[in-house]
Amino acid sequence: MLVPPSAALSALSVGGALSAQGAPGAVPRSTPVSPYSVSLAACDVGDYAVTLFAAVAATQSRGTPPLEARAIWLDARTVRWPGTHTVPAGDRFALYTSATAALVAAPGEPVRGADRRFRLTVRRAPLAPAVRRRFAYVDSGVTLTTSAADTELRSGHRQQQWLVQEDAQGRVQRVTALQSSGALDDLYAAAEPLTDLGVQVTGAQAQWLLWAPSAQQVSVCVHPAADAPASRVVPLTLNARTGAWRATLAGDLRGQYYRYLVDVVVPGVGVVRNRVTDPYSVGLSANSTHSYIADLAAPALAPQGWRAHRDSVRRGASASRVKSPVDLVIYELHVRNFSIGDSTAPASHRGKYLAFTDSGSTGVAQLRALSRAGVTDVHLLPVFDLATIPEIDCRTPSPRGAPDSDAQQATVMAVAAQDCFNWGYDPYHYTVPEGSYASDPRDAAVRIREFRRMVMALNALGLRVGMDVVYNHTTASGQQRTAVLDRIVPGYYHRLDAAGKVTTSTCCANTATEHRMMAKLMVESVATWAKQYGIESFRFDLMGHQPRAAMQRVQLAANAAAGRHVHLIGEGWNFGEVADGQRFVQASQLSLNGSGIATFSDRARDAVRGGGAGDNGGAQIARQGYINGLVYASNDSAPRDLAADALPNAADMVRVGLAGSLRSYRLHTAAGRVQRLDQLVYGGNQPAGYVTSPAEVVNYVENHDNQTLFDLNVFKLPRATSRDDRARVQLLGSAVVAFSQGIAYLHAGQELLRSKSLDRNSFDSGDWFNQLDWTLTDNGFGQGLPPRADNQQSWPLMRPLLGDSTIAPTPALLRFTRDATLDLLRIRNSSTLFRMRTAADIGARLTFHNTGPEQVATVIVGHLNGVGYAGAQYREVLYAINVDTVAQAIALPTLTRVPFVLHPVHQRAGAADTRAVLSVWNADAGVLYVPARSAVVWVRR
Repeated sequence: MLVPPSAALSALSVGGALSAQGAPGAVPRSTPVSPYSVSLAACDVGDYAVTLFAAVAATQSRGTPPLEARAIWLDARTVRWPGTHTVPAGDRFALYTSATAALVAAPGEPVRGADRRFRLTVRRAPLAPAVRRRFAYVDSGVTLTTSAADTELRSGHRQQQWLVQEDAQGRVQRVTALQSSGALDDLYAAAEPLTDLGVQVTGAQAQWLLWAPSAQQVSVCVHPAADAPASRVVPLTLNARTGAWRATLAGDLRGQYYRYLVDVVVPGVGVVRNRVTDPYSVGLSANSTHSYIADLAAPALAPQGWRAHRDSVRRGASASRVKSPVDLVIYELHVRNFSIGDSTAPASHRGKYLAFTDSGSTGVAQLRALSRAGVTDVHLLPVFDLATIPEIDCRTPSPRGAPDSDAQQATVMAVAAQDCFNWGYDPYHYTVPEGSYASDPRDAAVRIREFRRMVMALNALGLRVGMDVVYNHTTASGQQRTAVLDRIVPGYYHRLDAAGKVTTSTCCANTATEHRMMAKLMVESVATWAKQYGIESFRFDLMGHQPRAAMQRVQLAANAAAGRHVHLIGEGWNFGEVADGQRFVQASQLSLNGSGIATFSDRARDAVRGGGAGDNGGAQIARQGYINGLVYASNDSAPRDLAADALPNAADMVRVGLAGSLRSYRLHTAAGRVQRLDQLVYGGNQPAGYVTSPAEVVNYVENHDNQTLFDLNVFKLPRATSRDDRARVQLLGSAVVAFSQGIAYLHAGQELLRSKSLDRNSFDSGDWFNQLDWTLTDNGFGQGLPPRADNQQSWPLMRPLLGDSTIAPTPALLRFTRDATLDLLRIRNSSTLFRMRTAADIGARLTFHNTGPEQVATVIVGHLNGVGYAGAQYREVLYAINVDTVAQAIALPTLTRVPFVLHPVHQRAGAADTRAVLSVWNADAGVLYVPARSAVVWVRR
C-alpha cells in the first residue's frame, strides 16, 4: 500500500509543493524540479512505496471516475485524441504538466496547478508510414502536434501530463490523460542499443544502469546482506538522450544486494518514491526483496565442471541428436512435480533443482529411458523468478477423503496462496532462477549454481534443456508490490486499451513487446538464459501476443549468445486485443511462415481428443474424438444426429497433423477431392494446413493445460470401456504424435496414463492434484473432486466417474503404457522418414492410403518412401493406426507384392505391445490386417 511520507520527507506536503510552484492556477514558463531529499533511512524505512506529493484530481472530488488516458502519443510531437472530430470555432488544445501532480482541470474553469503549458495545433501533414502502421489500431480523431524542443518534451514526460480542450477564454471543455509509449520510444530511441542495463560488476567497481525516462530522481541502495540495513545510498545521473540513469561505486561489491529508489509520477496517485528491484536482475534474495550484485561469469557461481561442460556444448556436443528442428522430441516437465513425491531421491533434494543430479532415483531412471528412446529435450515449466510461491516456509497440505469427495480440494485451496506449488506463469523477474527450487533461497548464489548443476545433469543423460518463458504478461501492474516494471516506468511496459487501462486478455497484465524497451528486455533475457545457463530451446507462452519482428530478434540474439541455433517454439493462438494483426504482425500460427519459429498445432489435437480445449460441462462428454469413440463407439451423451461425414472428416484432420499441417500437402479428402491442406477448413474459418515447413509445427495431444488425455478419455469413452482399452486409447494418441511430421511434444506422465483427477486447470492445485508417480503405482486418478473454481460446473459429471473403481489403471497397465510409449519413440527415432526436413520431402515421400469417401474411417494408413533419403534406414515404411474396437483389413492394391516386415521394435524381445505382432501383411493380396486399437509399423529394407 501507499503510506505517508517518512519523517525525512514530511516537509514535502502537497500544500508546500503548491506554494513552491507559485500561486494556484499560475502557469510559469519553466519550473525546475528540485531533487527531493534522499537519506540512507529512505532505503529501509516505510513500505515499498511512499507518496511524496499526492495527486490533485478535481474530477474525483465530483464523484466521477479517475481520469482516463484517452489520448495517445504517436511519436515525440504528435498526439491523437480518438473520437474528437469537430472542434468548435475558437477552441484550442494544450498540454499541461505538473512536477508535483497538482493539476486541476474542472470543466468550465481554467486549468490550475500547472508548471508548463504546451500549445498543440491540429496536424495537417500525413504521419510517417512507420507511425501510421504502428498505431493503425487507434481510432480516428483529431491529431495534434507541438513544436516544443526535445528537452522540453522529455522534461514533460517526467511530470504529470493532461491534454485539455479549451474554449477561447481558456476554460476546460474536455480533459484526458495520455498514453506515452509512442513518445518515449521516439524520444529515447538511443536507449535500445545499450548493452549494460542492470548491474555490471568487477572486483574493482560496480556500475548500475536503469532505464527510467519518466523518473524525476533515481538512487540505488546498497545492502551488505539482504536482511541488513543499507550501507550506502547513491544518486544516479540521468542521460537525457537515452533516459537511462547511471551510477558507479568503487570497490568489490560482489555478493551484496541492492534496490532502487525511483521518484516518479504515478497516474491517479501522485509523485511516488518506489523502492523496487531491478528488472534486469540476475540474482535475488529470498522472496525477491533485493537484487543481487553478481557477475554470472564469475567462478564463484560456477559448479564444478561447468566451464568445461559449457565449452563442450558450444563445440556441438548435442548436435548429433538434433541436426534439424524436426528431430526435436520434447518432454514437458515441472521441476517440483519431478521429484516431490520420489522417495528414492534424498529428502533435501525433493522438489528442487538438485533432484535431477540424483542418478539413482526412479525419476532420473525414467528420464534416462526416455532419452535412450528418442526424447531430445526436457522443457521445464517456468523456472524464472515467480511471484506466487513463498520461497521460505511454503506449506504442503495433507488432504484426505474419498475418491469423489470435495474435501481434498478444500484442504488444498485453503492454503493455495501459501503452498509450494504453482505452474509458474506468474513472472516476477524474468532472468533469475526461481528460489523455491533451490536448497537455500536466502543465498542468491545457491540458486544460480544449482540451476547449472541441473542443466549439467540433464545434459549428461543426453537431454538438452528447454525453458517455458512468459514474456507476454506480468503478474501485476500499477503500484502492486510485484509490479517491478510499472513502478519504474508507469504506463510503458504494458499494453493499454483505448481508455489507458492495462489489457488482461492473457490472464494478467499484458506486456507490450511492440514497445522498444519491453522487446529489448525479452530479447536480452532470452540471450542470458542461452549464454549463461545453457538453455537450448524455448517455449513461449501465448507467443501470438508478441510481434513476429520481436520474436525474430529473439532468435538472432539467442543464436549469437549460444554460438549455435537455439530452437524457439510457442503458442501461436490468435485472440485478444492483438487478434488478426490489429496492432502488429503477430507471432501467431498464420503469421510465422518462413520464420523457422514453430507453433503448436491444434488441428490434429482437437480431432484426436475431441471437442475443443475450453470444453466444460456436458460438452466434455458429448464431443468425442477420433481415438475415443466418435461414431464407432458412441457414449451415452454423444449426439445422435452427427453428420455422416463426421468420422471421415476427423480422420482427415488427423492426417493433416501427420502431414505436418503443411499448406502445400495434397490429400484425397473425405469429400472426394484432392486438395491442398490450406484448402481444408479448421474451426470454421482457418486453413487446416497453415505452415510452409515441418520445422514450424509442434504436434501434441496433451500438455500442462486443460485435462490430461487420460482424463479426457475418462469423460469421452463409453463408461464400460475396460482398463486395458483405456491404456490402448492413450497409446493411439501418442502414436499420432510419434508418426507426425514436425516437432513431437509430450507431457510428463503422458506415458504413465497421468491423471489430475479430472482437473481442467491445475495451475494452482498443489502437489495433490499434480502428482507424478515414477514407481508406477498410482496415476493420480480418484484423488477427489478437483478445485471448485475451475471445475464446480462439472462436479455432478465428475463425481460418479471418480467414484468408479473400475477406471483407475493397475500398476501392470502403467508399466505397459510406459514401455509401449517408449517403443513408439524408438520407432520415430529409427528413421528420418518420420521427421522429414522439408515440405517438398513430405510432399514427395508421404502417401496416405485408405482415403476419400470410401475409406474405412477408423484406420489411417501412411506410406513413406525412403529410397535415397538420408537417414531413412528403410526403402519403405508403412504405418497404420486403427482406432476401432474391432480389427480391420485394409486393401492396399498399389503395394501388392511389396515385402514388408514388422518394424524391428515390434519384433524385439521385450516389445511392449504384443498385439502389434498379430498384425499381418498379405503381400500377395495387398491387404493389411490391423488389430483393434493398435498402431503398427511395417518396413521394407
